[in-house]
Amino acid sequence: MDNQVIAKIQFLQRQAASLLLYQSVLQGEVGNAFLDLLQAIRYTDADARGCLQAYGSYFKSLAARNQNWEEYLITQIERADNPFTQQAQHLEFESLPKSLVAAAQHDLQALQSLYECSSAYLSEWVQAVAHLPISPVVWYNEQEKVEIATLQQLENWADAIQDLANYYRQFGTGLFAEYQALRWQAGQFIGIRYPDPVKLSELVSYESQRDALQKNTEFLLSGQVALHVLLYGSRGSGKSSLVKALLNEYGERNLRLIEVTKSELKDLSKIVEQLRGAPQKFIIFVDDLSFEEDDDAFKALKVVLEGNLTARPQNVVVYATSNRRHLIREFFADRPAPRENDEIHAWDTLQEKLSFSDRFGLTLTFEPANQKTYLQIVRHLAAQAGINIKQEDLEYQALQWATRHNGRSGRTARQFVDFLKADVAVFGLQNYAANKEE
Repeated sequence: MDNQVIAKIQFLQRQAASLLLYQSVLQGEVGNAFLDLLQAIRYTDADARGCLQAYGSYFKSLAARNQNWEEYLITQIERADNPFTQQAQHLEFESLPKSLVAAAQHDLQALQSLYECSSAYLSEWVQAVAHLPISPVVWYNEQEKVEIATLQQLENWADAIQDLANYYRQFGTGLFAEYQALRWQAGQFIGIRYPDPVKLSELVSYESQRDALQKNTEFLLSGQVALHVLLYGSRGSGKSSLVKALLNEYGERNLRLIEVTKSELKDLSKIVEQLRGAPQKFIIFVDDLSFEEDDDAFKALKVVLEGNLTARPQNVVVYATSNRRHLIREFFADRPAPRENDEIHAWDTLQEKLSFSDRFGLTLTFEPANQKTYLQIVRHLAAQAGINIKQEDLEYQALQWATRHNGRSGRTARQFVDFLKADVAVFGLQNYAANKEE
């Protein structure tokens, strides 16, 4: 390998080391593998075995993400979380500190140099260092659409600084740009890579509830004041599925779903403050909600629902599901009676408990499914699954399933159709007919 190539490699290393704001771009597995490979091949007398191992790690890291080097670098720039990207989300470009803009422009120029160091170049350099007859296999995959197309079209990436700031202002950065579904766990947001794929089109028989929830979600997405929502009713009626389906309907419109368990509700005010001002719209999803008396989680949720001196952010709502209309468990002993040492205003305390659910601006009720509703859901799901069975046979089997299992509900219908689809796929209609006769 000639001195010109070595000088080029050492220049790339200096560019990587000079980053002022975008260091996170090279701190992942792929970035570290890239830097390790440059280090391994930077000398004319480099160890051939070490170079090949470094190239193998680089190749494997790209293959594991199913991304080309160029696509990876652009994606990391899109999602970078640093002082420039954070302030660009909240301020107009003209209001950003000039030194911050200059630092970001410097980094873009440096990252452009790394972008132009393709995997094909690296493979050729490894071939020269290791004295191989042919160059190592180059990882390549058809690139997906990259959002910041402006970068690839410019000779100087620094010229795209305002477009990049506008991108951050519109789409955000960090985990909220990378994931549509997240959960709050141990004091931090965790991305959910594979959220539930349930779609609104799969949910039937609760159309009025679905329409009301969709309308409220449209208010949220449009920047209007949206209401906190309580979905309560019988188990298995599709309350949780309806909330999760909203993400698959509106995720591309910057909707994010944040799952918060009851045990983590104590952090709710902290969560809301971290979401405030982000360009995305957030549904905080609390599933299967109920409280004991003097529960700290109850107090935390009450603050968010009722508000305090801090203004409520318009990009955040709470959607909670519960099997209980009155979310705080009540005992007969709680009811006022003329006993010694009773609380003077005991009825007020009781009403405080019973009225907590009223603090949700919108309450949607899910009644238990009767036979007609249950069979309607079964027929709809069977049609979507492509199960070609006579309607009377389908309904007979569905009712038998409900009797033997969990009763009539949307969840039971889903379980029955999933079982039936697998049964027909594996054993065929002939086996299904034999099972029916039995």
